[in-house]
Amino acid sequence: MSKEIEKLNNYRIILASQSIRRQKLLRGLGIKFNIFTKKNIIENFPEDLPVNEVALYLANLKSKAYEKELGGNKILITADTVVILEGQIIGKPHSLSEAKQILRKLSGKKHSVITGVSIRSAHKQEIFSVNTDVFFKELSDEEIDYYVDNFKPIDKAGAYGIQEWIGYIAVERIEGSYFNVMGLPVHELYQKIIEFVN
Repeated sequence: MSKEIEKLNNYRIILASQSIRRQKLLRGLGIKFNIFTKKNIIENFPEDLPVNEVALYLANLKSKAYEKELGGNKILITADTVVILEGQIIGKPHSLSEAKQILRKLSGKKHSVITGVSIRSAHKQEIFSVNTDVFFKELSDEEIDYYVDNFKPIDKAGAYGIQEWIGYIAVERIEGSYFNVMGLPVHELYQKIIEFVN
């Protein structure tokens, strides 16, 4: 075990996320952590906020909901991921038909995936965001229907998971972090959290 990981494991790290993907990615760093989430956190943001700042704003907003629980050697990690197409935020679909509509919009175009992350203790905070550009090929209606009907991406911003079938056949290339598109920029997070405890 590296000295950095050993030092981190002296802290009680909390991931405030129900996302299975984020949990898996953080676990991949070799960091011990607990999962703790709260319901009914209202994720609103100012209408005039630039779209590239929304993920950072929401990650910070989520972290504030846990301020009273922080103390001692606890470190809280919160995150939020947004998909941006042509200056507009593409949220999570509410139905399978909406998921298909979103994928038709993404087809043949570049979109950006931005994840905002907050690292917070009782005494300090570090917030940052990471941007990845994703380039989709032209998708046929049959490909879109197959993906949505079989993978049902209702819980995913942008109506897709890059680690699933659609990522294999649709993504021509990316510029930036692959793991960021999955929901957590683990390379950047690892560096930041090491600095946070030093």
